[in-house]
Amino acid sequence: MNDDDPEISVILPYFNAEATLHSAIDSILKQKFESFELVLINNCSTDNSYQVAKNLASKHQKIRLIQENAPGVANAFNKGLQLANGKFIARMDADDTSTPKRLEKQIQLLKDNRQISIVASQVQLLPTNKNRGFQHFVNWSNKLISPEQIALNRFVEQPVVNPSIMCRKEVFETVGSYKHGNFPEDYDWFLRVLEADYQIAKIPEPLLQWNDSASRLSRTDKRYSIAAFYKTKAFYLSKWLKKNNPFYPHIAIWGMGKKSKQRASLLEKYNINITAYIDVINAPEISETYYHFENIPPPGKIFIISYVGNRGAREKIRNFLIQKGYVEGKNFIMAA
Repeated sequence: MNDDDPEISVILPYFNAEATLHSAIDSILKQKFESFELVLINNCSTDNSYQVAKNLASKHQKIRLIQENAPGVANAFNKGLQLANGKFIARMDADDTSTPKRLEKQIQLLKDNRQISIVASQVQLLPTNKNRGFQHFVNWSNKLISPEQIALNRFVEQPVVNPSIMCRKEVFETVGSYKHGNFPEDYDWFLRVLEADYQIAKIPEPLLQWNDSASRLSRTDKRYSIAAFYKTKAFYLSKWLKKNNPFYPHIAIWGMGKKSKQRASLLEKYNINITAYIDVINAPEISETYYHFENIPPPGKIFIISYVGNRGAREKIRNFLIQKGYVEGKNFIMAA
């Protein structure tokens, strides 16, 4: 890295984003923090997106234009990462906007806290109240601020919104970048980062406006299906259990519904042994070892994974276990 290189490289891949790209770029160009470059990667666009980027690049020296002909946001981002000059990497999507102090606040937190390797932020979902499910996710994510909260909730869902992150470049050099495959590449990378014991924090302020557009990958791409998320988390959860479950490979599953059992069964592929189930029903006829939730063993006898995903149930189960003396991350983990 040369003395003249910018501190931050903002990497923005885009595909057919002419309607929103100008706003996304403009929000970065208006940042209060000035030592940055904006790396724009055109990923096979067939509309006027590249012309939008080219017009703005002709007026602003901070913009770099790159072409990536291998389709997929992972390929586009990785091309930008290879050519990035900054020692800090910020993500940005073509249909979102950043507040003017986003880069300033994120880099300051990283400089002040060497133990933190990645910083995200709360986000504001736009348009509001359009998709209740998405809004519930944002509300949940925005409550997870500390590295401990983020790490403990990694198997529930992705606790950080990917385009809100800033990362030390060395993290990519250690764990690798996004992988292109039949899985959610950002969630896969996020779990790899936490598996490597990097700490992630979040600024308790919405520094990104996250637009819930009809073309967002999480809506349109099968790699972001619920099934794909559960397959990805099963792989990393099995590795986490090997390090953190004192009864490995034995576990108890909270949840006997069809979905809970299907999701838990994915762990068996990785030689995890489901030895008991826990639920709210009285079911003496069940052949498997079964506990009514009020009769679970005391802490230190079993390790529990909750796969109950009904809205509101997760917090009730967590609070119940904590009241019973169970410690999250030591005696149980939430996975739905």
